[in-house]
Amino acid sequence: MSEHAISVRNLFRYFGTLKAVDGVSFDVPHGSVCGFVGANGAGKTTTMRILATLDYPTMGGAEICGINVVNHPDKVRSLIGWMPDHFGNYEHMTVLEYLDFYARALGYRGAERRARIEEVMGFADLVPLADRLSNKLSKGMTQRLCLGRALIHDPQILIMDEPAAGLDPRARVELKHLIRLLAEEGKTIFISSHILSELGEMCDSLLFINAGRIVHHGDAESLKQGSDAAGGAYYDVQVLGNPQAVSDWVVLNPDVEVAESRKRGSRIRITVNDPEKSAEVLRRMIRDGLQVVEFHREQRNLEDAFIDILGKIEQGNAQAAVLPVTHHG
Repeated sequence: MSEHAISVRNLFRYFGTLKAVDGVSFDVPHGSVCGFVGANGAGKTTTMRILATLDYPTMGGAEICGINVVNHPDKVRSLIGWMPDHFGNYEHMTVLEYLDFYARALGYRGAERRARIEEVMGFADLVPLADRLSNKLSKGMTQRLCLGRALIHDPQILIMDEPAAGLDPRARVELKHLIRLLAEEGKTIFISSHILSELGEMCDSLLFINAGRIVHHGDAESLKQGSDAAGGAYYDVQVLGNPQAVSDWVVLNPDVEVAESRKRGSRIRITVNDPEKSAEVLRRMIRDGLQVVEFHREQRNLEDAFIDILGKIEQGNAQAAVLPVTHHG
């Protein structure tokens, strides 16, 4: 077995003068769930389509389980299940007929085909929908059908492009549950979404892409615990007595700011993300007579973390743009 389920190296995809994918490199380990995050037009779908053998890179390479996606597309297709953001279904074809069509196309015959369809329909909760027309389903039902289609040949890797887009809260929870079950079975899942909080809950790692380039690859917890764009961290402080006492104290102390007044205290920002600095702030509060009953660090949400990363990149680009040109001679 290859070291990685997905491996991308220096991948480029141009559409005329547009660099949709601009030198992307990353690896996704076997049996992991990796979230792919980026704004519309950032390069997510183009990258995923290349991995799914539906598009060709301009330069660079990509492998699925060590198999080159350009040189051996048929072998790659046997290993992956592809869930696009939009997919076609057929008029006058029921859910059962739809899955049966794809099972036949994938080479399943007789009892094996029926058993495979039954297993997939049971997993995706499609049995009650067997006789429903495939093009008359709700968005959530349609996504479950698309997942069922992707699972017919029991692929090792699932590539899912915005599967939760447009789903209501209940359908979103159901889809998330199915993805967790697949992860527990040891499948590798590469999933894109705009709903960063849900990706953080289900993913082992997150890839952030912006303007065709990878700008972050790491786990969700490190992002939540990381500092903000200016290097600070936020804490919830609750006290006995007058909650205004926290704000009054902050005004007289360095390295601390009030971010928000709250019912029992304040949300404060300590300007340096350092545990020793946080401990020092707490010691000063207690020494100065504040009756602190709650002092804990607040996690950043992933949306804030993504915006912080983009802000740092834009700041770096702006600084680079104004650097003086040095002439040698």
